[in-house]
Amino acid sequence: MSIKNHLNPHIQLNPNFNQIRNITTFLVIAFFAFQNVYEYFTGIGWFYAYLTSLSMFMLPTYINQFILIPRLLVKNKLSFYIVALFLVIIIGLLMYAPAVQYLYQKYGVVTEIFVNENAYSFPNVLYAIVIIGMITMGTTSIELFRRWMIYDRQITELEKTSMQSELQQLKNQINPHFLFNMLNNANILVKEDPDEASRLLTKLDDMLRYQLNDSARQEVFLSADIHFLTGFLELEKIRRDHFKYLISKEGDVNNVKIPPLLFIPFVENAIKHNPDSENLSYIYLYFRVEHDELTFTCENSKPLVPVKKETGGLGLLNVQRRLELLYGKDYSLRIEETETQYKVHLQLKL
Repeated sequence: MSIKNHLNPHIQLNPNFNQIRNITTFLVIAFFAFQNVYEYFTGIGWFYAYLTSLSMFMLPTYINQFILIPRLLVKNKLSFYIVALFLVIIIGLLMYAPAVQYLYQKYGVVTEIFVNENAYSFPNVLYAIVIIGMITMGTTSIELFRRWMIYDRQITELEKTSMQSELQQLKNQINPHFLFNMLNNANILVKEDPDEASRLLTKLDDMLRYQLNDSARQEVFLSADIHFLTGFLELEKIRRDHFKYLISKEGDVNNVKIPPLLFIPFVENAIKHNPDSENLSYIYLYFRVEHDELTFTCENSKPLVPVKKETGGLGLLNVQRRLELLYGKDYSLRIEETETQYKVHLQLKL
């Protein structure tokens, strides 16, 4: 049995655990700061010396926890992390040493051992480096363990979600009713318009190849996904008389990679809940790539007669869950709805 099976993930991943960890870290720092000055100062001098010692230990510890670990260590910049941590410790000592030297000369307890005590002496510097190093490495270990638990849970949930939804996704991709309608339309067009029938079958073939082959990859080019959506909407236009669509692109969409079939649930939802074949209906898609951010908008008309919502299916909640697993906090999803229009705004950090 692995380690994670023995641990309760709710403890390590609960926000309350962060508070407990921070309080524990502060108590450890406070203890070492107390040990560092309690024998050598009296009166108000002890208070000043304790605050100075506390600051010396807190500075590198919290800079390491909130700046160096997330910006350097987690991003595999180990050499930069070690150098930066060492510099932070040295800067802390350079700030601490003259202050404690002054306080010792003014408020220090005069003993035979510390008559000529020098804050910059090798034993003092080495002691401070060792203690600060122990505290920072301890917080680093705890933070890395916490992040490992988060990443492990995300990977586990993503794998579980993928396995559970794989069969359902394939069923949704190769919808028998959709295929029946397309093939029936092609059969009619073979007699009336052979060229149009051939074009329909070619688009249908391209869609199925993309769904069965390219969508199995972890990432695809955005342009490929847009091409798939174009074919999907073109087939819908052939099937319906009063239907139009528009796909707009802005920015460099050819060199951007995304998870496959990321936008099709929104387009399918737009078609599913707008089956009006008597009146004009539309779907507008808009893609914009700018400053390492992708903006997607899906706007569709709503039928004059409201459509009864069906139960089942992946649903918006599961789409949001997939976005959370793939992008964490690097996405935003907003929905606007009126009596005649439904609009989805999705922003992703690339």
